Amino acid sequence: MSETVDRVFLVVAPGLESLLADECRELELPVLETETGGVSLGPGADLFRANLELRLATRALLRVASFEARHFSELSKRARDVPWERFVRPGDGLELKVTSKKSKLYHQDAIAERLLEAASRRVAVVAADAVPEERRQAFVVRLHRDRVSIGVDSSGELLHRRGYRMEGGKAPLRETLAAALLRASGWDTRAALVDPFMGSGTVPIEAAMLARRIAPGLGRRFAFERWPDFDRRVWDAILDRARSAVLPAAGPIFGSDRDAGAVAVTRANAERAGVGADLTLEQRALSEVEPRSGPAWLVTNPPYGARIGDVAALRNLYARLGQVRRERFAAGSATLLTADRSLERALGCPTQARFTTRNGGLLVRCVSF
Repeated sequence: MSETVDRVFLVVAPGLESLLADECRELELPVLETETGGVSLGPGADLFRANLELRLATRALLRVASFEARHFSELSKRARDVPWERFVRPGDGLELKVTSKKSKLYHQDAIAERLLEAASRRVAVVAADAVPEERRQAFVVRLHRDRVSIGVDSSGELLHRRGYRMEGGKAPLRETLAAALLRASGWDTRAALVDPFMGSGTVPIEAAMLARRIAPGLGRRFAFERWPDFDRRVWDAILDRARSAVLPAAGPIFGSDRDAGAVAVTRANAERAGVGADLTLEQRALSEVEPRSGPAWLVTNPPYGARIGDVAALRNLYARLGQVRRERFAAGSATLLTADRSLERALGCPTQARFTTRNGGLLVRCVSF
């Protein structure tokens, strides 16, 4: 007999686990455990709210079964006890994402084949590639030391896809990482905020949504809305509460970029996010950036050199950024992402690491200085 779990596991980019756990506590989502790559929520955690309101999580899984299996016959037998019919309808496609480490069962395709066969005994499902994408339900299956854990993906598209960013810059920053950058900066949502390298505007847009308490998932749909036991009335009530919590305006948030195209892209993205009126957007070089409303916080994602330009050519830019911070933003704080320690040193002042993660495959550090 398989063990039914029904426990929420939040997937997050490595390095952001403690920040996500703090965010969960602020939202009164019960944190059970923080582990590499995610956060487990305790009994009674609201799966709907986790998807709708969390800004850092990548996806939310509902762990529905956990059992041991050392042979394929044992895997098939245990998998037949999994309540697949709670999450898929007849004719739906089952998308099985399998990983196996230190287990006797290691062939991922063979594992997926047995699980699909077991699920089809309870509900008439098919392989994912046999149906359109909108009729697929993903399950994440993890084998570790012969222990099988099955989680159903409640999110669908990754949670960083808020729905507002139709256009990106040369190196777009994921919305979840921008939210982590803001959280790590300690910005209180009331002080002025400045991003002098805004690109497609992810940092200022996320800042405005945070300041106005706009739930990041309000503009999108989720996989759980297709589950057979989905309760529309409960979901509508949660949505109504989220909409009623939105504040009318954000504090002063400034975004600039030397590229006129970036300003146009940011403006379009901000309008789709519903925060166009909350941002002051300008075409400006870094040397022209200055605080406009008392002490201001610099929060930004400057070029790294690894993807855009050359590291040697960027050292002068970082040196100028450090100078601008010291001369014009001394009363506030500054936080940025960097992928090169030599660029960090070019700032000309001590830095304090906040977290390390990956952005577009690159190892990056969030530092305050």
